Amino acid sequence: MKQGIDTFSALQGIIGKTPSAIDLKVIDHLDENALRWLGVSPLMFAGFGDGAALAVTLGGGKPGFAGGDPRGLRLPLAALDDPALARPGAGFGSLFLAPGIGETLRVNGRVAAIEDGAAVIAVEECYVHCAKALIRSGFWSAAPLAEAPDDPAAFVAASCFMALATADARGHADLSPKGDPAGSMARLEDDALWFADRPGNRRVDSFRNILDQPHVAAVLIVPGSSRVAILGGPARLTADEEARARFAVRGKVPHLAVRIDPLALDLRVSPALERARLWPLEATAQGIDPAKIFVAHVKANRERGMGARLAGAVMSIPGLMRKGLDKDYKDNLY
Repeated sequence: MKQGIDTFSALQGIIGKTPSAIDLKVIDHLDENALRWLGVSPLMFAGFGDGAALAVTLGGGKPGFAGGDPRGLRLPLAALDDPALARPGAGFGSLFLAPGIGETLRVNGRVAAIEDGAAVIAVEECYVHCAKALIRSGFWSAAPLAEAPDDPAAFVAASCFMALATADARGHADLSPKGDPAGSMARLEDDALWFADRPGNRRVDSFRNILDQPHVAAVLIVPGSSRVAILGGPARLTADEEARARFAVRGKVPHLAVRIDPLALDLRVSPALERARLWPLEATAQGIDPAKIFVAHVKANRERGMGARLAGAVMSIPGLMRKGLDKDYKDNLY
């Protein structure tokens, strides 16, 4: 592959270093804010496993179908499209949606046990992710679709949202949201799937994991439909200009593109997505303020160094965090 990226230093040379303050928003437990988020969430995406065994599924139902306490997350197996993936010891990465909210809640850890029909997740990371993926995809403004394409290439072309699961060499899993207008999200070419990187929170967990071990899993969605594409295979990163130019939006060419090849892809209907009843959006979730949660998580960060204390003090200025987020979403969407 032309201009393939094989080292972390090469990756940083293209997209820049991750700001040190980014990690301050990550806590190692479910606080009251995260539990409140779970209480309004009707849908989640989950990656289970490590290495070549990594796979992705959806979970959903009435708001609050998943729960837990500060010690861990509980996922009813009946809420998962593929409950067999939840095996004790498996790495776990997840993404929880709150109706009408652009930001998402990410919870990572490991399956500690299967108890009373639920997977018990030992939480290692909990944080709120920026809203850019859902904004770019038009996720919450979608109308119900009677039918989505049943041809794989047509479905991929119509997709607007992706949940990408990766894992590092030690089996720590992560699940990252990707979003774009139809035609710009992903492409199926010669039995390989391509997608591009867009500006986000710059933690680059997914790409660091791909460099550690290349197998990924993902789900593609056409907002408004309950049909999904479940896919997986080895991924490679590239800065090739021709590959990146195909994903230009608003005159902005992404810094890198990703190729999954050889690709395994399966179109199916997601019962979890049907139960979640996301579209049309009836009301925005109440009691969820992502900006305040960002601040609360920085203040609760166990690594209470000077940086965390200073960041917490600055972010506590009323309205400052929300203004900063809104400006970033406006100016740096692509």
